[in-house]
Amino acid sequence: MSSLPKDFDEANYLEANIDVAADVRSGLFKSGADHYEKFGQKENRPLRLGAIPINFDESEYLAANRDVALSVKDGTFKSGLEHYRKFGRQEHRSLSARSPLLQRRDMILAGLDLGTMHGMEIGALNSPLVSPNEGNVIFVDFADAATLRDNHKTNPGVNADAIVEVTAVWGERTLQECVGLDTKLDYVLASHVIEHVPDLITWLEEIYTVLKPSGSLRLAVPDRRYTFDYLRRESSIFDVIEARLRRARQPLPKAIMEHFGLYTEVNCQLAWKGALDPANLKPAYSIRTAMEIARSALESGAYIDTHCWVFTPESLATLCLQMADLDLIQFSCDYFFDTPRDNMEFYVSLKPGLNKKDILKSWESMKRELSRT
Repeated sequence: MSSLPKDFDEANYLEANIDVAADVRSGLFKSGADHYEKFGQKENRPLRLGAIPINFDESEYLAANRDVALSVKDGTFKSGLEHYRKFGRQEHRSLSARSPLLQRRDMILAGLDLGTMHGMEIGALNSPLVSPNEGNVIFVDFADAATLRDNHKTNPGVNADAIVEVTAVWGERTLQECVGLDTKLDYVLASHVIEHVPDLITWLEEIYTVLKPSGSLRLAVPDRRYTFDYLRRESSIFDVIEARLRRARQPLPKAIMEHFGLYTEVNCQLAWKGALDPANLKPAYSIRTAMEIARSALESGAYIDTHCWVFTPESLATLCLQMADLDLIQFSCDYFFDTPRDNMEFYVSLKPGLNKKDILKSWESMKRELSRT
């Protein structure tokens, strides 16, 4: 049954949402109506130029976005509504302090029917996005639950006792072997996992093999600009290819050294305001210490958990475009959410595909839309 409003008009919707119009032209969506039913309604997209969400309230918007309230007060914007029309919708701003426009879980799980689908979550630990009572979900990690609980028993950020039971251990065997040679999944979830994998291309390849053609890989990815990776450069296609050629099973020494040698705690809100001076940020470890950690790992074979990859939304789109052009991946960009204001992560959904032209167009579309914000 259609969820379109009675006054929905295709031409008006595309005129008001030029990014959607571009995606329709590229074939990512069948029509503006297709986009609206899948995402537009949740995103509070305007139905026509000049339109605003029916539940927009000026005072609620300013209460939910204190920085906007200050900008209105100092005259940068005439009103919260002006800010919302220019920037707020694209930034997925909350319309109300009591009811966020889109919750994190909504952005990751958009369009998934958990009750009927068969899925997987990688690295869920104690905070699964989908609980076993919500649907048929497999939990995969690099070790069994007992080992994970022991590893995290002194980690204040993880409730070790609440770590979910691991269905399959992925490491020595391929992911397809872990879940069963005949198993094909509707979705795979990975929150803050992709940046840790030593060989990005092989990781994506193995996930591709377990997905149905209609399936999707949903990622939550830390944005370098607002995390302890602030001083690091974004990963390049050459970094990705090197790890592939080496068939890296552990973080490479360079990644370990950069992870520790450039690790610096930052205030996310200050980073968003552009108030951080890199010259005043001191890494937590010296270069010598970072070198010794990498040397020790190389000599002992110990696995050092590391951010092997560093991304922004645009750099990830660029990498995926390059990997696809080199025939290294067969994933297109299904949809994405840019890093929300005062947050430190963004969200991307990837779909398996065989049409290289369409795959390239999808990543080009993501880059184009990001360039507008």
